[in-house]
Amino acid sequence: MGDTLEFNEIYQESKGSWNDGRLRFSKQNVVYKSSKTGKVDNIPAAELSQATWRRVCLGHGIKLATSTGHVYKYDGFRDTDYERISEFFKANYKVELTEKDMCVKGWNWGTAKFSGPLLSFDVNDSSVFEIPLASVSQCATGKNEVTLEFHQNDDAEVSLMEVRFYVPPGPADEGADPVEAFAANVLSKADVIQATGDAVCVFKELQCLTPRGRYDILIYPAFLHLHGKTFDYKIPYTTVLRLFLLPHKDQRQMFFVISLDPPIKQGQTRYHFLILLFSKEEELRLTLNMSEEEVEKRYEGKLSKNMSGSLYEMVSRVMKALVNRKITVPGNFQGNTPGAQCITCSYKAQSGLLYPLERGFIYVHKPPVHLRFEEISCVNFARGTTTTRSFDFEVETKQGNQFTFSSIEREEYGKLFDFVNAKKLNIKNRGFKEGMKSKNNEYSDSDEDQHDAYLERMKAEGKIREEGDGSNDSDEETGESRRTPTPPRAVSTSSRKTPESQSRRSPRRTTKR
Repeated sequence: MGDTLEFNEIYQESKGSWNDGRLRFSKQNVVYKSSKTGKVDNIPAAELSQATWRRVCLGHGIKLATSTGHVYKYDGFRDTDYERISEFFKANYKVELTEKDMCVKGWNWGTAKFSGPLLSFDVNDSSVFEIPLASVSQCATGKNEVTLEFHQNDDAEVSLMEVRFYVPPGPADEGADPVEAFAANVLSKADVIQATGDAVCVFKELQCLTPRGRYDILIYPAFLHLHGKTFDYKIPYTTVLRLFLLPHKDQRQMFFVISLDPPIKQGQTRYHFLILLFSKEEELRLTLNMSEEEVEKRYEGKLSKNMSGSLYEMVSRVMKALVNRKITVPGNFQGNTPGAQCITCSYKAQSGLLYPLERGFIYVHKPPVHLRFEEISCVNFARGTTTTRSFDFEVETKQGNQFTFSSIEREEYGKLFDFVNAKKLNIKNRGFKEGMKSKNNEYSDSDEDQHDAYLERMKAEGKIREEGDGSNDSDEETGESRRTPTPPRAVSTSSRKTPESQSRRSPRRTTKR
């Protein structure tokens, strides 16, 4: 038996939707990486306390419990995988992989057990179903009843909206209300947004590009509250996937991008990204609504009670500490414009900026697109459809989706090609690079060193038109798009003299003299 066990196409349930990924067991840890979101579960081997093997809808599944109170469930194993995994767990984790059957009696009367982040409904000590409490969005109580509502997932074909439990009254001498006790257990682990207490800090009138408008942002310990004139959003930090801090091409503004999964909703519109725009010159003095001892204890030096600096620095610093996510910034890429770490382009008829990052691309701002290198199948460089002064950059994902970033200036080609090549992405038309160097290709990196036949032809036609009708110099440039090009032979034939033409013209010359 080797030091590691790896399994592909292992599924993890996320708010009613199955996401596939890759699971690896090693001597040091258990690592699961989602193919859809790129999110990584890293479970140290020393924290593993329990492992259960169960028959589930997707073959067989493993349920792992840790000493810190977390529970992880992975499905999609085959029956034959049990022996290998069981031996590996005994040898490396000193944990027994126990088999446990699910109850299929169909009873609706049983026992509710709270085990860390899970609510398990059991009949005769066998589990009928389990509810991840992190999926609960609301918990309401009534007479002998508790109703749980759930966060919805757009990717799920069928969604569970609510579950209602009947809780019989307890003996009179106990005193505690069993309904309230049940609800308290749910709320202790549920992802319910409750504005209890005061906000840690408030940022007034921040410019938001997506969703558009000016919003006050109230920072609470467990969620982010966006308050605008028309709409109000409460975003739990558990839904924040990534944070990006991106300098604008003009060097005077900054984008702060928050990636969300699941997205926030406004009617039928879904916003997977929250995009804030800041001016670099805007300063702020910030005081947190907490004591210095509490700030030090909770945030361990990441924040202080009194802070000052640029507004974007304050927002990003506070968000990084509360969400506990790293902030992604552009890497070493430099565009053709001095100091610019992005490329101006268009996507779906909207102009925006494409940022090549260390592990992917992000386009802002309408609509925002984030593409990780590991989900990219290949990239393609294509000729511009509207003008010869630009080219298109096409990205194809392993899921079969294609994203076309168009109208990129020709001067950006060399920088972008070298970046893509250095990241070892599969370039579909690698011959396009050689085409850029050929004599007759208009996508040259340097107009001085290389001959452009098409451009020369346009110049020649412009001179002829200038002599013929006295048109201005701008026709040399705009004639390319306003007039149909005449074949080069017409230019060269007009200057060629045959014996017949000489004989016909000779009397005219004699007359002129």
